Amino acid sequence: MPEESFQEKTERATPRRRQKAREKGRVARSTELNSALMVLFGCLTLYLMGSHLSGGLQELVRYTMANAPLIAAADPSYLRIFADNMLKFFAILGPVFAVMVAIALGVNVAQVGFRVTPKAMEPKLEKLDIVKGLKRLFSVRSLVTFGRDTIKLLIIGFVAYKAIASEFEGFFLLPNMNTSELAFSMVSMALWVVMKVGAAILVIAVLDYAYQRYEYEKSIRMSKQELRDEFKDTEGSPQVKARVRQIQREQARRRMMQDVATADVVITNPTELAVALKYDHENMNAPHVVAKGERLIAQKIREIALEHDVPIVEDKPLARALFKMCNIGDMVPQKLYRVVAEVLAYVYRLRGKVVR
Repeated sequence: MPEESFQEKTERATPRRRQKAREKGRVARSTELNSALMVLFGCLTLYLMGSHLSGGLQELVRYTMANAPLIAAADPSYLRIFADNMLKFFAILGPVFAVMVAIALGVNVAQVGFRVTPKAMEPKLEKLDIVKGLKRLFSVRSLVTFGRDTIKLLIIGFVAYKAIASEFEGFFLLPNMNTSELAFSMVSMALWVVMKVGAAILVIAVLDYAYQRYEYEKSIRMSKQELRDEFKDTEGSPQVKARVRQIQREQARRRMMQDVATADVVITNPTELAVALKYDHENMNAPHVVAKGERLIAQKIREIALEHDVPIVEDKPLARALFKMCNIGDMVPQKLYRVVAEVLAYVYRLRGKVVR
């Protein structure tokens, strides 16, 4: 069906289409959002824990310098002291690293949920095709992406310049500070500048995520023919389902007609309706409807009843009541017990059976 490929994709993607896209690694995700939140929360953690981190690092350097002769005598290669200091260094900065990892994982899970997609990690040989690579590089999509990224860099650069310019007055006070004050001021200025830039990146990231979401929804849209094809795959062809229902009805009708031969009585309308009843006092609490039908089916029930000597009783009100109130296999309603019992008693007398 070549014409189907030209159909406009105007329909929202179904859950099955979304699941398939997700398995291939196609999701709405903004890398800028990860970067922005990691910068902001990383700087916030450094600001809040600055005194603890600086104190720990000063203590580490002070201990190393004060004990340098003893360390050199005990370990001339410095391997042990280097390993110990690296462990202490990462232990001091551990909270910052933990926050960064938690933010990275949390933002990814918030955007796309937690799911491992092996198909997205499979190597694809078509990515090594130079011709296709050049086409992608010089495509309209690449130009749009390049333009968008350039605008982002210009905005971030402008915000960074304004943030640094706002700290110019503080720079002139730096020569009058002692070492600790100078270090604190430089770190504070750097953190505030980075946080302002991070806030700008966050605004861009939110807009980028909205755009990525729009592009993703657009890329997985479906045509009406694709919706029909998916429905056939998941629910089955309507023609096949109709045929299955027809076969099931025929099988049920065949079983019903077989049960007519074992019925005790057939109650008719006389030509429009027919209801076959069976009663086994040892196994049943009340008579059961084993078959029912109208028009042609009613005629067939009467024919089978005549062939197997099943009594046929004409009772229009009772036939209508049973046909309306009972399905095949149901017990006779309690309010019809008396009328049905009289019919069965009449049939049993005709056959010479004992009424119980």
